[in-house]
Amino acid sequence: MTARKKKTLVILLGVLVIAVALGAWFAWYKFFREEPEQQFASEEERFKYGSIGAENDRGIPYWIWIVLPRIFPDLTPGPGGYKSFGLVWEEGKELPAGFTKRVIGFPRVANNCAICHTGTWRSKPEEAPHVVATAPSHTTDVQGMLRFLTNAAKDPRFNADTILAEIQQMTELSFLDQQIYRYLIIPFTRKALLEQESQLAWMNRPGWPEWGKGRDDPMNLTKYFMTSMAVDNSTGQADFPSVWNLKVRKGDNLFLNWSCDTPAVRSVLIDSALGLGARPNDWFLRRMEQLDNFLSEWPAPKYPFPIDEGLARTGAAIYASNCADCHTPGAPRTNRPIPIDEIKTDRERMDTWLQSAADEANRVVKQMGIDRPNMVKQEAYQSPPLDGIWLRAPYLHNGSVPNLRQMLEPEETRVRVFYRGYDVYNPEDVGFITSNAEAERFGWKLEIERVGWKLDVGERGNGNKGHNYGTSLTSEEKRALLEFLKTL
Repeated sequence: MTARKKKTLVILLGVLVIAVALGAWFAWYKFFREEPEQQFASEEERFKYGSIGAENDRGIPYWIWIVLPRIFPDLTPGPGGYKSFGLVWEEGKELPAGFTKRVIGFPRVANNCAICHTGTWRSKPEEAPHVVATAPSHTTDVQGMLRFLTNAAKDPRFNADTILAEIQQMTELSFLDQQIYRYLIIPFTRKALLEQESQLAWMNRPGWPEWGKGRDDPMNLTKYFMTSMAVDNSTGQADFPSVWNLKVRKGDNLFLNWSCDTPAVRSVLIDSALGLGARPNDWFLRRMEQLDNFLSEWPAPKYPFPIDEGLARTGAAIYASNCADCHTPGAPRTNRPIPIDEIKTDRERMDTWLQSAADEANRVVKQMGIDRPNMVKQEAYQSPPLDGIWLRAPYLHNGSVPNLRQMLEPEETRVRVFYRGYDVYNPEDVGFITSNAEAERFGWKLEIERVGWKLDVGERGNGNKGHNYGTSLTSEEKRALLEFLKTL
């Protein structure tokens, strides 16, 4: 080879190396670079809007997420876009509580814990909602939102021309970014959403019980996402719990989750975040520690309405003799398993979880390099502390009893049909308004984003029987006990 040819070859190789390096840098910059997360004014704000590390694996491109309700209004429950799913969306915020935004190559939207654990209440229909971080998200229809995303992906309107035209109405993408969206981001997003639909096929079986507002099927989600176990015939609708003041739920032989599946707060946080798509790395473990610290100290909200102090003092003695052993922090039975043969509540949620599922979940998490207390299987339900109980309606693990007054009624007289997901409060009964006329009138006609969802206790997993403690009290004793419960 002549010197000239050698020189030419060296130049060509150099050009090729530079081109490859530039291509690699371009691919990194457009698809993988991670910009620092925004700084939050408080840990409360970070809880509601901060990342748990799910944007990379489960993130939806921000601009696609934004325009989907504009393209598919017919696939939402009603007007209002994402708000029609009952999401908690504070005035002036870019995203609802429980939604995060990070740039990983391009802006992406994912979820954090607050999607299930930030709630609202109002004293009257015309009042702006009071937003309470760490409260149950009792208005949120997670299942409806998941179905919206997958139904949109199946629709022929989910195509580059339609989506890009809508995005261009809101922001100006460069020519290069338009091509990236057209040939890569939009097709890959559609593919990922369709794959998610197949993963969620178990919850869409004909005649299968709906989750409804403020609930999901948590242990089946764990089985089918974390462990990839075969789909079975179990169903376990369960209310989103409060996650405030978690320090009172820590200690030897204390359990969390409705059927005592987990013996440690940190384990619940880790497993929930992994279920949302978080990546198990050092940053993730530090974030779980920060969340643990925040939630352990964040207080339960005070009851916002007047309390009859004298009546509450009378109720304190009734509580001490009828409820304290199971519901006062540090008491013998609080945060411990109450056998199903004693509590006699609907057993479907308990039966969704199996020892084989616990073993497999423990194996998978350990394989990820995470050391946390193991999940377990119990034939029981948890007896939780009652701090902030006023804001945790509806009641029982599946939310089948609308208010605390009904909880003190014999099971055969409890209401069998009511509407969930409306956030105007009823201090008299200690719970949210759930009657047909009120929930439909205010929920649909005046507050479109808060449509009531009908719960029928006759459906599988929705049973409202059991927990008959206190039902034999006199009407005056019940009134006093309710007044005391408002103070917790």
